[in-house]
Amino acid sequence: MKIISWNVAGFRAVLKKGFDDFFKESNADVYCLQESKVELDQFNYKPEGYEMYLNPADKKGYSGTLVFTKVKPLNVTYGMGIDEHDHEGRIITLEFKDYYLINMYVPNVKRDLSRLDYRMTWEDDFKKYVKSLEKKKPVVICGDFNVAHTEADIKNAKANIGNAGFTYEERDKFTELLDSGLIDTWRFFNKDVSDKFTWWSYMGHARENNTGWRIDYFLISKDYIKKVKSSLIHDEVLGSDHCPIEINIEME
Repeated sequence: MKIISWNVAGFRAVLKKGFDDFFKESNADVYCLQESKVELDQFNYKPEGYEMYLNPADKKGYSGTLVFTKVKPLNVTYGMGIDEHDHEGRIITLEFKDYYLINMYVPNVKRDLSRLDYRMTWEDDFKKYVKSLEKKKPVVICGDFNVAHTEADIKNAKANIGNAGFTYEERDKFTELLDSGLIDTWRFFNKDVSDKFTWWSYMGHARENNTGWRIDYFLISKDYIKKVKSSLIHDEVLGSDHCPIEINIEME
């Protein structure tokens, strides 16, 4: 099963920037999109053969997650079931036969770190949510985690320590999530690579110079990593300040 994850920075915007061509050429089984910034009546994109699931934020034009899937899930849930967290459209969970797939858009702490305390609460509650699902079957988590985990995941590490997305607090929470029994699939296959990124600022020709951050991930339950055949970064694909990432899972 091929799954693609992409923070599209606005679904209506990316539709005007070649999304349909990418969608058809990549021919994935599931597309998990973040920062969709759209409500159901604001677009008319209905690819043949796909089910669609949308979780918009209460605030219009903000956040949101969107899924297109060829494989009809057994069940779909929205959010974590915690009111404090479930008004920004940040999670869609699809239950398939062999695993749960979580499409997630992690809250940004903001430049002034004003949402850092909230982010810490969100991280703790999300880990509990994942562990509750894992009691039933493995999980695959994809999306924009809004953190570069290690210095290998960011171009100018020393200059960014303490900045939003590279604070010790955010990085430590990501480590805790991995230590709870999850694997960063791309790093599993690319242990020593330090120049592949998934997000670039629009400032200063960052993308042309590959001055980027790897903040989009596929995580998977440790016992299920043997099913992963590849984990890829499509940094050649334009249309957003993020690029798509991909995972291929062997299905029985």
